[in-house]
Amino acid sequence: MTGLLVVAASGLAREGLAVERQLRRYPRIAVLDDDPALWGTKLGGHPVVGGLDLVAEYADHDVLVCAGRGQVRHALVERLAEHGVGQERYATCIHPQVLVPEGCQVGAGSVVLGGVVMTADVRLGAHVVVMPHVTLTHDDVVAEFATLCAGVRLGGGVLVGPMAYLGMSSSVREGLSVGPGAVLGMGAALIRHLPAGETWVGIPARRSSTAVEVER
Repeated sequence: MTGLLVVAASGLAREGLAVERQLRRYPRIAVLDDDPALWGTKLGGHPVVGGLDLVAEYADHDVLVCAGRGQVRHALVERLAEHGVGQERYATCIHPQVLVPEGCQVGAGSVVLGGVVMTADVRLGAHVVVMPHVTLTHDDVVAEFATLCAGVRLGGGVLVGPMAYLGMSSSVREGLSVGPGAVLGMGAALIRHLPAGETWVGIPARRSSTAVEVER
C-alpha cells in the first residue's frame, strides 16, 4: 500500500499519527471523519478529506480506525466492511520502542502506544487500543475492540473481553476476566471477575450504578 487512511479525527488519531511519523511507513496519509465541520482542516499535519464514503477512492491505502471507544471502532469497521474494506487492509500501529516478544501477538488494526510492556505469550485481538505505559504479563488475552487506558496493569492469565474498557491506572488481579462490554473505572483494583456489560469502580472494585464516561 502507498498510503494510510486514518478513520476518526480524534485524540487517538493524533497519537497514532505521532507514531507513524516515527515509523515513516507511508508517503501519503489522509484522515476520514463524518463531521463536515472538519473537512478541509488538518489533523497532525494531514488533511481531513471527507467522510467514510470516500474510502473507495483510496483503494491503495491501508486503514487505521482511531475512535477511542471500542463500540465506536466496531461500528466503523462494520461500515467500512460495507465499502469492501477487509481485515487485510488494516494497519497495525505499534510504537517503535515497544518490544513485542516472540510468542506475543498483536491483531490487525490495533494501536499500541509508547511504554507498553508485554512479557510472554500475550495476545491482543483486532482493533485493540493500548495506551501508554500499560503492563501486560504472561498469558494475558485482550479480545477485539477492547481499550486499555494509560497505566493499566494486568496480572498473568487475565482475559479482557470484546469492547471492554479499562480506565486509566486500573489493575486486574491474575487469572480474572473482564466481560464483554464491561467498564473498569479509573484507578480501580479488580479482585473478582467483572461480568459482561457492567461498570465497576473503586478499591476493591465493585459494581457502580453510575455510568463511567469514556473517551470518544
